[in-house]
Amino acid sequence: MSAPRGNIFLAGVGGQGILLASEVLGEAFLAAGYDVKKSEVHGMAQRGGAVTTHLRFGQKVYSPLIEPGTADILIAFEKLEALRFIHYLKPGGTAVVNAQEIPPAPVSSGQEHYPEGIEEAMRAVTPHVHLVDALTAALALHEVRAVNMVMAGAASHFLPLAEDAYVAALTKRLPAKYVEVNVQAFRAGRALVP
Repeated sequence: MSAPRGNIFLAGVGGQGILLASEVLGEAFLAAGYDVKKSEVHGMAQRGGAVTTHLRFGQKVYSPLIEPGTADILIAFEKLEALRFIHYLKPGGTAVVNAQEIPPAPVSSGQEHYPEGIEEAMRAVTPHVHLVDALTAALALHEVRAVNMVMAGAASHFLPLAEDAYVAALTKRLPAKYVEVNVQAFRAGRALVP
């Protein structure tokens, strides 16, 4: 029997820890015996611009890029970024979306308005939208930088790995002093999705 395979598309804005989240997910899949390929697009990340990561896992993966309409899971760290990249999700795919709204520059300057009806627009693509408040969960741990691991924990319900694979990946990827709070954030994220 062959191992499951899948495509995970991560999206957000610079500074949200998307790249670390994708590294931890990739490491967890590697530790569980999967082949993993990953590709990142940083864009204007330092100015709050879009950051995306393509992560593919399986018995053997030949390309890191996910074609639009083929992602099994969209993990979006911000609502508008979820809407911007929802076209990568396959029909019936799962979107795990942080409820946080980070206004882009045109909204902050008053030239534009933050769009309304984002959740409804996503549900028009898939009924499997899980909106989570990752920022509040991270703040409860007194670590705003842990939003990324809260999101990884919430998305883990839809991935074929046991929790210990993620804990091992966190232990390998992070300095020892940051492991425990990130494990707590991961578990807080798991608790956000029934």
